[in-house]
Amino acid sequence: MRNNSVTYIMEGRQQRRRRWIIVTSILTALACILCLLMLLLGNTIYPIKDVIRTLTGEQIQGVSFAVNVIRLPRMLAGLFAGFAFGIAGTIFQTLFRNPLANPNVLGITSGSSATAVFCIVILQAGNAVISIASLIAGLITVIVIYGLSGIRGFSIGRLILIGIGVQAMFDALISYLMLVSAEQNLPAALRWLNGSLNGSQMHDLPPLIISVFILVPIIILLTKHLSILELGEQSAISLGVNTDITRMMLILSSVIMIALATSTTGPIAFITFLAGPIAKRLVGAGFSTIIPAGLVGANIVLASDLIGQFAFDVRFPVGVITGIIGAPYLIYLLIRMNQRGEL
Repeated sequence: MRNNSVTYIMEGRQQRRRRWIIVTSILTALACILCLLMLLLGNTIYPIKDVIRTLTGEQIQGVSFAVNVIRLPRMLAGLFAGFAFGIAGTIFQTLFRNPLANPNVLGITSGSSATAVFCIVILQAGNAVISIASLIAGLITVIVIYGLSGIRGFSIGRLILIGIGVQAMFDALISYLMLVSAEQNLPAALRWLNGSLNGSQMHDLPPLIISVFILVPIIILLTKHLSILELGEQSAISLGVNTDITRMMLILSSVIMIALATSTTGPIAFITFLAGPIAKRLVGAGFSTIIPAGLVGANIVLASDLIGQFAFDVRFPVGVITGIIGAPYLIYLLIRMNQRGEL
């Protein structure tokens, strides 16, 4: 009887592992296809062979400039920003066991956004300064929110409420900055606030790409502790997890990626909301959704950018398309949580 139970458990685990591998492989293949389409499509559609020759360093008149200078940076920005947003969103949702506990609601993205708008419309700073300032603002915001929520004992509900208040404050500051800014600075600020891959340049991408390659392995190493934290604070402590250090490392890693992604593409709407739940439904229970969530986020951003560029007579920024997709999900989520008595 015992052997049968062990066999049943092992078979279930193997099935879940196969499902994880299949889902992750499909998401990876889809991301590769979307990346290829980002390089092929534009005002002029180039053959695959010309694009490959250009990427390998061969100079082809017209193709080299369009692919290497315009399309490749746009594709890489969408890929890595979407991946970073997806992973960060699912970490916050898992860590605080609440689908509303994501960087958008907690005010972290708004803190980076307000700082970036200040740098654009007041200081008229370059992209490097905007990136550094957004990163620092995001870190300070999360420290303040986390510190205030820890008064008299840490509380997830208090964290969300404080985050919503901080977000409202930063949104008001953004509105004020837009009102007092010079007219010539408004288009850049509005384009950035909507979340856009337009104007992405290769020299702006290294901080984001490097942060993803460094921080994602750290997050993966902490995935086991993250799963234990889902059981609750007391259970995690009894199992030997240093909850404060684990939580801070995960939050810090996520905030750095969010801040750098936001400074590169702007606050692309709802990716942090959508990626985690979609990945969890695809993968199922029993295995980490960190990598699948990142791939879902990347796929949504790339697909939304293609839709925004080619599906309508007018070209829309990627954030507009993700907002159209994500708003109904948020309404559905709020209704569902209300029915369960979670609000």
